[in-house]
Amino acid sequence: MRIGTGVSTYEWQENWVKYPTSESLNSGWSHHGVAISETGDIITYHPADPTVMIFDKKGNLKSSWEADFADAHGITLVKDSDTEFLWIADNGAKRQAGYQYEYPSDMGRIEGKAVKVTLDGRTVLQLSQPDRPKYRDGDYKPTWVAVNEERNGGNGDVWVADGYGQSEVHRYTKNGDYIGTIDGTEGPAGHFNCPHAIFVDTRKNVPELYVADRGNGRIQVYDMDGSFNRSFGEDIFISPSGIVTDGDLMVVAELDARITILDMDDKLVTYLGDNHEVSDGAGWPNELDSNGVPSRTSRLKTGKFNSPHGLGVDGDGNLYVAEWLIGGRFTRLAKI
Repeated sequence: MRIGTGVSTYEWQENWVKYPTSESLNSGWSHHGVAISETGDIITYHPADPTVMIFDKKGNLKSSWEADFADAHGITLVKDSDTEFLWIADNGAKRQAGYQYEYPSDMGRIEGKAVKVTLDGRTVLQLSQPDRPKYRDGDYKPTWVAVNEERNGGNGDVWVADGYGQSEVHRYTKNGDYIGTIDGTEGPAGHFNCPHAIFVDTRKNVPELYVADRGNGRIQVYDMDGSFNRSFGEDIFISPSGIVTDGDLMVVAELDARITILDMDDKLVTYLGDNHEVSDGAGWPNELDSNGVPSRTSRLKTGKFNSPHGLGVDGDGNLYVAEWLIGGRFTRLAKI
């Protein structure tokens, strides 16, 4: 099935990936990221188990490793000195079937983490939680990492979005030293409300930091020193949740059931798989059983999204979309 228009036309491909068989596969609440290596390998996370998985272009599992994360909510691939690494944003908690998909009531204060690892799972660097008053009692729940990569002319600074905690974005040196924080009040748009994803955009001569301010239905844009540049998208987005670029185009995953494509000037090109009305359904992104407990939805449709969350793009322009729901759905949009 084809979706999209013009240069943004894709073949919708479901069931392309060959997950290892497990009892937990269909019961885990998928809530993870996606990254693509230079060779085209697809890196993602198991819907239920603490396992990072690497698939080839045909969907065959090449390797996997057990992770010390609650969830790999955001996965960002970087390259340092000709070696690829992953930055993992672990938000510190995951809904479990054993708790009827609620968070355990005895968790207390949640402390997530942002870690840099090799592609086989060895930890290289873990960033310290910012020493800020609000973290003495408040949760720290990172959702995404973006890097001003030296291979692109940057200084290596690392940015961490605390989307589920204090709705702030923190900046570190490449060695992990804390520099400062932005929270949206630097410009007229106002405070972030769940800065869910962040992305360093290098399409133009001067790189910029894009912040998917999901709860406010917009993107705020900064320079690489943290100065506010602009805000846009209230007339375009519902819930921007993930960002990649494909050539001159920017691709944005919206949790409320669509993919949005923008041009170089932040203007709307098209929507893919738009199905945003589905988010009005009881229990979305899942359904509720007779006892009011979430269960896997029966409302999934080919060519229509339910809840896009993780997003990746390969060198051929193919998109990989991991959706947020029980059992997950991992769709490839093959560029035509």
